[in-house]
Amino acid sequence: MRDEILINVTPRETRVAIVENGLLQEIHIERASRLGLVGNIYKGKVKRVLPGIQAAFVDIGLERTAFLHAADIVPTGDTPAMIEGDTAKRQPEDISKLVNDGQEILVQVIKDPLGSKGARLTTQLSIPSRYVVYMPAMNNLGISQKIEDEDERQRLRDTVADLIEEGGYIMRTAADGASADELRDDIGFLHKLWQQIEERIPTTVSGQLVYIAMPLDVRMLRDLPLSAIDRIRVDSREAWQRLRDFSEKFIPGLVERIEHYPGERPIFDLYSIEDEIQKALESKVQLKSGGHLNIDQTESMTTIDVNTGAFVGHRNLEETIFKTNLEASQAIARQLRLRNLGGIIIIDFIDMIDDEHKRQVLRSLEKGMAGDRARHHICEVSPLGLVEMTRERTRESLEHILCESCPVCSGRGSVKTRQTTSYEIFREIIRESRLFEAEQFLVLASQDVVATLLDDESESLAELESFIGKPIKLQVEVGYSQEVYDVVML
Repeated sequence: MRDEILINVTPRETRVAIVENGLLQEIHIERASRLGLVGNIYKGKVKRVLPGIQAAFVDIGLERTAFLHAADIVPTGDTPAMIEGDTAKRQPEDISKLVNDGQEILVQVIKDPLGSKGARLTTQLSIPSRYVVYMPAMNNLGISQKIEDEDERQRLRDTVADLIEEGGYIMRTAADGASADELRDDIGFLHKLWQQIEERIPTTVSGQLVYIAMPLDVRMLRDLPLSAIDRIRVDSREAWQRLRDFSEKFIPGLVERIEHYPGERPIFDLYSIEDEIQKALESKVQLKSGGHLNIDQTESMTTIDVNTGAFVGHRNLEETIFKTNLEASQAIARQLRLRNLGGIIIIDFIDMIDDEHKRQVLRSLEKGMAGDRARHHICEVSPLGLVEMTRERTRESLEHILCESCPVCSGRGSVKTRQTTSYEIFREIIRESRLFEAEQFLVLASQDVVATLLDDESESLAELESFIGKPIKLQVEVGYSQEVYDVVML
């Protein structure tokens, strides 16, 4: 399946959409005020050791202390070996023997803060590039389990045997077919980068950043399989040049597929991506047959209920249920990726009597999840007719990024944040300024949104006025909710 990547860049926000066959499959959002932390390396300070749960809380300079489990700590002087495709499993030592209160420790973020939980940390540092992951505290060589051809696995072992130095290495899935020169350049780059990190460590104060991961758009290029990408379209010339420079150095075969999108029509309008994002914030998902899904996301788990709705079928009830569940299995796989739902997921398919129908629905779900880059595990249908599964969660879901708890319903629902509405207003003004002639623009919005535009986003508002060459006035509308606004041309 071929992918098209659309990248929308503004001064305060970068959004990356992955489109397969004209349909949005994933949306990634990174804001200047809330950058993703996964991959960042900090010099932390242990605030509290908790032997009861074999973990410690570490201050890395964030609002909430981060969480470090004993299993994620590499004991001093221990350089565990690696097995192919993963690290060797070992029984963690007593946390009290590994770290102490007040101790300074070098850690890396492996999971962003989620809800009320702080970031998840590890002392097993890893620096990824296009083809290789370098792990200074490890030894030996690992190869991604997704590279199944044994001849290719042996070729990679032989190719990098003379290139690797002290430390551990994992050949990523993208290394499949990579030349010796490409692998040599990758490994050389990682060694230089690690030397720079080592030089910063002694001068870095506790609670400060030692190494920051690449920006979202560059990470997407680095991590996505080259063969799956048909083209990449970027609406910012600066970002386009940055991606081309990165590709020329690390992924030469991708350079010609990176295009600058200069069109007046917003890039996310090309595949109705804005509409798809709006739908992904709703709990109800309509199926083409007339059935629907109800998705309920909570802190502990996500539940998905399948209903036939208006679909009555053409033969009998069992056939109607089977067809609905088959369609739902594909829709569920897409919604999990699109909404970035992780953790424990419980799916309540419509009860089926035929065991063969149950098997086919489960296989359909597994097939739909095959293209998901997040690790996942699907269990068999339970005696209660439920399908239990887990999906890796390293960043917040789409709803948690774009929305906040509704003050009116005491947290039972959610509304878009003032920041999200502000950015929508900015995009609407740019859209109208390109399509119509106007002397100035008047924004009608709620008190909170107007206050945000005048305070936190005042600099962005001034930049926008300069960009379009027209004044923008703001007016409070008392009856408007936080999500409602109007842009009037004067």
